[in-house]
Amino acid sequence: MRTLGVIGGLGPMATAFFIQTVIEMTQADTDQEHIEMIVYHCPSVPDRTSYIVGKSSENPIKPMAVIGKRLAEAGAEVIAVPCVTAACFYEQLSGKIPIPIIHIVDETAQYLTEQKIHTVGLMATDGTIQSRLFQESLQKKGIKVILPKKDAQKDVMHLIYRNVKAGKAIEMDRFERVSAELKSGGAQVILLGCTELSMIRKDREIGTGYLDVMQVLAKCSVEKCGSLKEEYRNLIT
Repeated sequence: MRTLGVIGGLGPMATAFFIQTVIEMTQADTDQEHIEMIVYHCPSVPDRTSYIVGKSSENPIKPMAVIGKRLAEAGAEVIAVPCVTAACFYEQLSGKIPIPIIHIVDETAQYLTEQKIHTVGLMATDGTIQSRLFQESLQKKGIKVILPKKDAQKDVMHLIYRNVKAGKAIEMDRFERVSAELKSGGAQVILLGCTELSMIRKDREIGTGYLDVMQVLAKCSVEKCGSLKEEYRNLIT
């Protein structure tokens, strides 16, 4: 068994749900068979999307690198970052942190390939979309990516920032409107490509045809550090 380090707080509720998901996915009959985790919960890390799109000059890479080093010094052997937008800084962080970081986007692309999915719709932050992280990773696997149109993308950002991050009720009409648009565009599967969107899956019945990338990250974390329950090999709702 290996020790998992978690760069957390990006955002807080998503981190808590990620830890819960890792525990639920782990094959363990006793407390002692669960994965050891070292969680550094740091919600003060500057907003990743604001930095990427040029709305803020506060660099989130520096504090994330400091956290990663501290986790390694504390005994972590692999790192998970339950924030999809933070994957934009994967190369910079990998060069500064001395232990492996799980790449949430590339792992999602690999999982979709194994499931023989060829067209996906993407719900994610403006920063993630602008970075083309998913588009490039998925296209390398021959998977087509359908993005929300302008108004639908505003709905996605509203759900992330005005609902989940603000601790407000989820406006499901917005979620369903974006889902309907992506499905009508030919998406076989819709990616919940922001860990804040995972909170919608946690609290609401969203129906079939969704893949929560936080679950992919949790699955990979368990596989690298412990033993995965068989029922979590299929993650598409």
